[in-house]
Amino acid sequence: MQDEQIDTMSKLLKSMSHPIRLKILCLLQDRELSVGEIRDEVKTTNANVSQHLNILRSQGIINYRKDANFIYNRIVDERVLDLIHKMRVLFCPNF
Repeated sequence: MQDEQIDTMSKLLKSMSHPIRLKILCLLQDRELSVGEIRDEVKTTNANVSQHLNILRSQGIINYRKDANFIYNRIVDERVLDLIHKMRVLFCPNF
């Protein structure tokens, strides 16, 4: 592997490794969700959810769309969807 590839993987995994961000990604793997829906599931503040979503957006992992007063988030990096699926198989066999 090239150093550039290692750096890219490291940044991606670091972005995903925070428990709240990983939970957000697990929630987003099947459908897009609003910030409020994510907040309710993660059980934290809007500000905290927004901070974590911004980190995921800055890495190109998720994107969003606006619909009236709501912002809906979705995973746009297919590699992340594949990785989450693989982690579920490995770590959550009864899911």
